[in-house]
Amino acid sequence: MTTKSSSGRPLFVRLKKARGRKISSQKWLTRQLNDPYVQKAKLAGYRSRAAYKLIEIDDKFKILKPGARVVDLGAAPGGWTQVALERVGARGQVVGIDLTPMEPIGKALLICGDFCDSQVVETLKATLTGPVNVVLSDMAAPSTGHTQTDHLRIMALTEEAFVFAQEVLESGGAFVVKVLQGGTEKELLTLLKKHFEKVFHFKPPASRADSAEMYVVAIGFRP
Repeated sequence: MTTKSSSGRPLFVRLKKARGRKISSQKWLTRQLNDPYVQKAKLAGYRSRAAYKLIEIDDKFKILKPGARVVDLGAAPGGWTQVALERVGARGQVVGIDLTPMEPIGKALLICGDFCDSQVVETLKATLTGPVNVVLSDMAAPSTGHTQTDHLRIMALTEEAFVFAQEVLESGGAFVVKVLQGGTEKELLTLLKKHFEKVFHFKPPASRADSAEMYVVAIGFRP
């Protein structure tokens, strides 16, 4: 049970016993228990706190319009897919893909497979009912614990996502992709500026302050 102060705000929760958990696991669990976005997501029925990152991105840039076709890369557990479905409405289409199997989410089409596998990508394209309005990518490679290696791996995924976006986006479409701050994201920005009318760096408030992640939002695709 979450204890509240006299002002109604949740008090800090501490774990009573380690119960064999590693220190890193204890820290992660403590952070989760005290994260207001985790609590909000649970109350709202979102599958992850990450849903609020997309909500904040869309509130600022207005990319998820009613009737839009959206592809969600790295969709598991489904928080972004849930938000996309809400915002595009009944006339829209949302397709999510991830290596991790997901429970059904409304009328979204969900594909379990490796986005870096060309056959899986062709299957993904075959599900689309027309040119895509928005490509979302919250993909991240498993962490190695080595900052430079992790940065290079996520940037490689980012490049794959951009190649895909070029193939499926309609004129004027939008591309949102997660990057890690580390230098090479500037090269991506330069590349995107050649293909989109406007390109922004944005760190949503829901993205943890101690995280190196941020998002590139590219609007107005020029085929």
